[in-house]
Amino acid sequence: MLDLDSLRARLDGRLLGLTGAPGVGKSTLAARLGSAWDAVVVPMDGFHLADVELARRGLLGRKGVPETFDAEGYAALLARVRGREPLVMAPSFERDLEQPIAGALPVPGSAPIVVTEGNYLLLDQPRWQAVRAHLDAVWHLRVDPALRRERLVARHVEFGKSPDEAEAWVRAVDDPNAALVEAAAERADLVIDL
Repeated sequence: MLDLDSLRARLDGRLLGLTGAPGVGKSTLAARLGSAWDAVVVPMDGFHLADVELARRGLLGRKGVPETFDAEGYAALLARVRGREPLVMAPSFERDLEQPIAGALPVPGSAPIVVTEGNYLLLDQPRWQAVRAHLDAVWHLRVDPALRRERLVARHVEFGKSPDEAEAWVRAVDDPNAALVEAAAERADLVIDL
């Protein structure tokens, strides 16, 4: 069981990023930290490009890979949060629709801690480095790979894919993303085994 008080003591700053492979439990831990620390949670998934744009770019079948996110918009929002603007409205992601929802999450400048979570916070690419530059710390999460895959398949089934389609998606999209994310783990400020 994670000791949230000990983790809080390790955070030197206000903006914390949680990263890890798809299905590792980033959203779950972010929600726990939000409750325990009175933190505002801003998920990277709100910066998914809309399906209409993904289709235009020929990326709809690979939704979730790094180039299917507005990393520049994400970095710009984090810069505003870091600057403690009185109120920044962040997007969320609606899983039932599988679409981002603009202006859904208020981030007041008075928030003591802001937690953001997403797969690509540590990628060694300029657009993702710009995101990382606004975070005080990034913690990389790990969990047993079999459990992670099981969670992913179940999530895809819950939101409309057949079990076979879910397995195929995990193999074709989520597993390669997981390898990419794990390869960047060495840049984390802390690695947490869940």
